[in-house]
Amino acid sequence: MENPGLKKAVLSGNETIAQSIALIAPTACPLLTVPLVYGSAGSGTWLAFLIATLTIVLVALNINQFARSSASPGSLYSYISSHMHPVVGMLGAWALLIAYVATAIAIAAGLMNYSDVLLRSLFGVEVFPLLLGAAGVGLCVFLAYRDVRISAQLMLGLEIISVSLILILAAAVLARHGLHVDKDQVTLKGMTADKLRLGLVLSIFALVGFESATSLGSEAKDPLRNIPRAVKWSGILAGLFFVLCAYTEVLGFRGSGETLDKSVAPMHVLARTAGMPAFLGVLIDLGALVSFFSCVLACLTAGARVLFLMGQKGALHALLGEAHASNQTPHRAVLISGLAVFLPLGTLVWLGVPPLDIYGLLGTLATFGFLTAYILVCIAAPVFLRAQSRLKAQDIIVCALALLAMGIVLEGSIYPVPPPPYSYLPYIYLGLMLAGLAWSMILNGKTAALSGAEVA
Repeated sequence: MENPGLKKAVLSGNETIAQSIALIAPTACPLLTVPLVYGSAGSGTWLAFLIATLTIVLVALNINQFARSSASPGSLYSYISSHMHPVVGMLGAWALLIAYVATAIAIAAGLMNYSDVLLRSLFGVEVFPLLLGAAGVGLCVFLAYRDVRISAQLMLGLEIISVSLILILAAAVLARHGLHVDKDQVTLKGMTADKLRLGLVLSIFALVGFESATSLGSEAKDPLRNIPRAVKWSGILAGLFFVLCAYTEVLGFRGSGETLDKSVAPMHVLARTAGMPAFLGVLIDLGALVSFFSCVLACLTAGARVLFLMGQKGALHALLGEAHASNQTPHRAVLISGLAVFLPLGTLVWLGVPPLDIYGLLGTLATFGFLTAYILVCIAAPVFLRAQSRLKAQDIIVCALALLAMGIVLEGSIYPVPPPPYSYLPYIYLGLMLAGLAWSMILNGKTAALSGAEVA
């Protein structure tokens, strides 16, 4: 593995897994995603998250075929481009960029929403939402620009604290209802296949980003061991946590007088119904803020490294493929990623789109990008194994199952046709992909022409 100007082997195994955990943003799911999934899947919310977890595990098995053999910055882009046609590699790169940027915008909207809620409830202070978003994104850009190790340590510590608080509340809810199963949830009362498919889209969004540790191929210690471990265990642990949260939230809201999908502060409701002190809900909201922050930071970290590798490979301007001389971070790529997050976020807020609507819309758009990249890497895995004469029947089965699962999720996102503006998202995503691919192909062609002229 060649060191491309980034810091070499500075992140421990725990710091490497912190990148994937932070991008998953475990605290965001119980507060924002579980209520949205419940609005579609109802009593089958826990099942939607279980199926999403199994899908992610299948994808992780395919990704780790590469991660155990090679490491470089650029996340899945480097795996796809190395073993498939260059155009397919560019498609994978743009899918990841859209996914990381859209995720950062969605989570930044969540950060704005919960900052506003806390400032109003605790201090009676009202702050223009865009200022909150600008402050959060700006600090994330600074940390990603400055030092990848500081970023990783911060992300890990913040997530451990916030997840621990939610586990305490979940235990309290289960204890309050006694040691028996919830019959309505176990029997999937009122759930249909169409409702489950709709819920799967956002359930998958809750888990995407588990692969982002692969973007640290240059900076992780013992990358061929630590990165595959991060890819596998971040998805499994987060998935199990989400299944538990989905079950306990649906259970805890029963008889509360509120509906889960309409609640603006679900943790406060759960704390009240479980007989826990009210300040626990406030602490979890504070934990959510830091989790949202660490997720935006992780998105910028991963997205910048995709841009960095694209710059080195000629798919974008070569300046993006240069590292900072002293910080040894992809500084220009970080700044571009930050602008790509803040400008759309600011535009949507200026147009009056509520933060929770931004979260749902951009989360769905991000899911399209992640699914595209996951599908491509799953197709590339058997090609890679066959080239090494290591392809087995079980590898083909794992690939086929992963593709089938993701195909079901994609179908659920477009059929039945969702109401506007969600019905426009597939076309917006397709337009962004085609525009990005055309731009990269033009730049790549100019680079090749210049190289040919120099040789002549």
